[in-house]
Amino acid sequence: MIIFPAIDLRRGRCVRLRQGDPAAETVFGDDPAAVARHWAEQGAQWLHVVNLDGALGDQGPAALNLLRLAEIRAAVALPIQFGGGLRSLEDVAAALELGATRVVLGTALVQAPELAAAAVQRFGAEAIVAGLDARAGLVATHGWQAVSATPAVELGQGLRHAGVLRAIYTDIARDGMLSGVDAAGSAELARQTGLGIIASGGVRDLSDIRLLKKLEPHGVEGVIVGQAIYTGSLDLAEAVNGER
Repeated sequence: MIIFPAIDLRRGRCVRLRQGDPAAETVFGDDPAAVARHWAEQGAQWLHVVNLDGALGDQGPAALNLLRLAEIRAAVALPIQFGGGLRSLEDVAAALELGATRVVLGTALVQAPELAAAAVQRFGAEAIVAGLDARAGLVATHGWQAVSATPAVELGQGLRHAGVLRAIYTDIARDGMLSGVDAAGSAELARQTGLGIIASGGVRDLSDIRLLKKLEPHGVEGVIVGQAIYTGSLDLAEAVNGER
């Protein structure tokens, strides 16, 4: 199972939000490239980088965060999973050119479901990840500031039919709260959609990692860790070494 340390970018800085609330922000560093190097030194196999300003539609800082992506790419050799505000094939191409290994599409897939098949055809299925961020089972959009009428399971099934292989599943109510990951929900989503699921939101400590590890045979292939590794309730090196 792949453990993805998260680097969330807002106005060029490394931050964490609680439940996706822009007003509940904690800044953890002004140099995201240095943060990336730190996680690489701790044994990370991938990085998960999010352009929060892009997701929230704040284009000025979003452009700065794209520069930060390029700086992270130059700083580490790790593959990078990147998302936040990518709404078109051109956005996907730009992120890949700046150093992303694969990109996360979220809001765009709700607004234009046909984008999934087009992205897979143009860039390959390994370069595309769906973001299934949910409140009470319904997909949230626009940086989690709006909730659609689309059930996460229904969208996931359609995406798998379009050729998407994997999705990040986030229970927004748990994100940044250190309340424990939704392991059962992650496994159930994998079962109902056929997608490989990367769990996200609420990871607290090694017990969450061990629980998810047991669900690998059921389609849970990774986990994103954020608040826990920034506050010290989870040691990334210990978690990664336990998975090798």
